[in-house]
Amino acid sequence: MKRLFWIAAILTAATTTQATEYHVYYLGGQSNMDGYGWNKELPAAHAEAVEGVYIFHSQPRFDDKPATGQGRWTKLKPGHGTGFKSEGEANAYSDRFGPELAFGRELKTLYPNRRIALIKYALGGTALQEGTPAYGTWAPDYRDINQYDHALATIANAADVTDIDGDGELDRLVPAGIVWMQGEADAYESYDAALAYEANLKRMMDLLRAALRIDDLPVVIGRITDSGRADDGNVMDHIKIVQEAQRRFVEKDSCAAYSTVTDDQSYPEDDDWHYDSAAYLAMGCRLCPAAKRPGRPVPQTARAGVEALISSRQASSPDVLRRARAMTIRCDPRPRISSS
Repeated sequence: MKRLFWIAAILTAATTTQATEYHVYYLGGQSNMDGYGWNKELPAAHAEAVEGVYIFHSQPRFDDKPATGQGRWTKLKPGHGTGFKSEGEANAYSDRFGPELAFGRELKTLYPNRRIALIKYALGGTALQEGTPAYGTWAPDYRDINQYDHALATIANAADVTDIDGDGELDRLVPAGIVWMQGEADAYESYDAALAYEANLKRMMDLLRAALRIDDLPVVIGRITDSGRADDGNVMDHIKIVQEAQRRFVEKDSCAAYSTVTDDQSYPEDDDWHYDSAAYLAMGCRLCPAAKRPGRPVPQTARAGVEALISSRQASSPDVLRRARAMTIRCDPRPRISSS
């Protein structure tokens, strides 16, 4: 209780005094959100840090490992792809990048006077459905710590920092959107996981919206694609089912958009699962139209909200799920995204 009171006091201070607003986006999913672009292949315009854009990136962790959510706020730059590591005090950048790099830069181009913040947690090979042949699961009912918990811990730690740019002044996070790139593991070889994908996707987006304390938070879903490098035509046996589930989710949720930018992208010759460097730049740029609707300013209460969700998750997962299902989606209908 003392811990929660102390957090609430800090968050209240951030809203009652002059604070710098950062519009924050959560980026999550599996390996094509993690990112397999090569830094060495970046054009000069993308090779430097992005001024006015900060990122909190937590190192991916497997299920059943402690949910530390360790990371630190730094300027967005190359190196946040697969292989990135952080122990909280310092980041160890990799030689790869993901869609976050062009996404943050494009947002800054669209809104030059707006400060942008990104929170990233993704682990390759992870499924929404428990029990699939995957490297981990996001299922909220999982018996122990899993990807859902790691994401919550990441959001909580990111929101706990009241000066993300290190200028000595208070900063306030304004939740502005969620970008989700995931589904390959559910489409791979589990028919049951593919059939359950729409319901599982809705459940996860509702819970992430709850963690960020805005039930009408814009969501953009990146369409999964297949390299087609299998004898029967598709590497993922049930990709069409999952693609249709993604489309139906967006069709039913007026706060969501569907990006098909991935349909036009290519794969390296030696990788059947991950896009090439140019694709990650295109993906980041063209995910941005879904994020154009500005988030409504709210107090920086994400930390307290996540604390409540984590407590409920540990005590009784159904309590969290009932809260998510009970939320009413409220936002103006917006046009869907198609390859833009």
